[in-house]
Amino acid sequence: MSQAMPKTRPPRGPAGSALFTRAGVFRLKPVDSSEEETPGGLRRTMGLWQLVALSLGGLVGAGVFSLAGVVAHDDAGPGVMISFLIAIIASAAAALCYAEFAGTIPKAGSAYTYSYAALGEAIGWAIGWDLLLEYTAIVAVVAIAISGYLSYILDQIGLDIPDWALGAPGTGAGHKVDLFAALLCLLLAFVLSRGTKESARFETILVVVKLAIVALVIVAGAFHVSAGNFSPFLPFGIGGAVAGAATTFFAVYGYDAMSAAAEESAEAKKVLPKAIVISLAIAAVIYLLVCIVLLGMQDYRQIDVKSPFSSALASVGLTGLGTIVAVGAVVGITTSALANMLAVTRVWFSMSRDGLLPAYFARNHPRRQVPTRVIWLVGIGSAVIAGLLPIKEAADLTNIGILMAFIVVAVAVMVMRRTRPDLPRSFRTPWVPVVPLVGIAFSIWLIANLDWITWVRFAVWMVLGLVVYALYGYRNSVENRAPRSARTAPNTEDEGSTP
Repeated sequence: MSQAMPKTRPPRGPAGSALFTRAGVFRLKPVDSSEEETPGGLRRTMGLWQLVALSLGGLVGAGVFSLAGVVAHDDAGPGVMISFLIAIIASAAAALCYAEFAGTIPKAGSAYTYSYAALGEAIGWAIGWDLLLEYTAIVAVVAIAISGYLSYILDQIGLDIPDWALGAPGTGAGHKVDLFAALLCLLLAFVLSRGTKESARFETILVVVKLAIVALVIVAGAFHVSAGNFSPFLPFGIGGAVAGAATTFFAVYGYDAMSAAAEESAEAKKVLPKAIVISLAIAAVIYLLVCIVLLGMQDYRQIDVKSPFSSALASVGLTGLGTIVAVGAVVGITTSALANMLAVTRVWFSMSRDGLLPAYFARNHPRRQVPTRVIWLVGIGSAVIAGLLPIKEAADLTNIGILMAFIVVAVAVMVMRRTRPDLPRSFRTPWVPVVPLVGIAFSIWLIANLDWITWVRFAVWMVLGLVVYALYGYRNSVENRAPRSARTAPNTEDEGSTP
């Protein structure tokens, strides 16, 4: 027995040219399309409408109550409608690709898991590492948006808050930190740490409240739309509308946050694709109506970027309604932050379970069955970003990473159609490769319009990730510890098998 022991040691990774093969950094994660719960894993408790609510929580949030006004004021004017239309088309193409994977591999991790299974470990790692930053930054962006409305409410009731606590450095006189945004991130971490069923119920209630508030705004504002406010329609030219699309794209991809929770949905292969398509269709209609009403009520140059809708309603004499909207925004936008915080914790959990990050983070709370260790780290990280970065810089930081993830998922769909044509799919992306290529083209176009500083921050983060993978992830990967025969031909495994 002792003589056989050396043969069972985990094999070391290949050296030289073999490093860049299916036995090296491009080894594939076996496709597991089962919906069974694994010991110590996540519980499948969410149904179709809870998933739709989770997706709408990410889709309809800061984009409605904050980013639409910011982009209109700074980049596009009334042409923000074109910005959203471009972003929605690009998002729809990507959504159909996500829907195919969500119905094929109903596991936690979203784009990380999909790219790992289709394109290889190094690419999966890069996307996973990318999403850790992007989702965390999204939480921060939404928290900043909520903070702006909360400040508006406190100002309306005559409560003065010290200037140092009202925003990040550079956003106003005396601003040192956005205290409300930072505290909200920590509050969301507490809610998620209570358990999936409880946080999903909380999310659904807030989504219903949010949609009711949005409907109220659209109906009330429609009676005060002035055609004169739409002229000039493109004050910054078509280039401004395109640049605005790169930022508004942040608002229309909440469904990918929902797909990260695939391992917590009942009948995942059946309901996940439906939830993605339904939620994006609802969000598209809402955003276009919101833009029409917002820009119709107030000249884009006079929009208050801290609380766009409240100020627009106040400008047409609906001050009381503006305050109600601000209260609804504080409650409703919270759903977006909650959805994205859930997503980043599940990506982190999945990467740790695969051995690419320390297994310490893949250990769930014994009773609540959620990764509380990760949740609190994300809560603290997003609180730091929310407290110290302006909203537009934080939003641009999220967009470049998500767009990269969309490109990789679209490529992965085309690759899997060729390498695994026999794989059972509960939903198939239509018109492949046309739809994936449209998503890729739009994503590249939008990325090209981001500021250079966004590229610098993204590059620094990815270089750091490459170092972490080289020093830790590569050798500790579960696939590296698997028998070599299983690692070199994972795509020949039967559905649901493990190496």
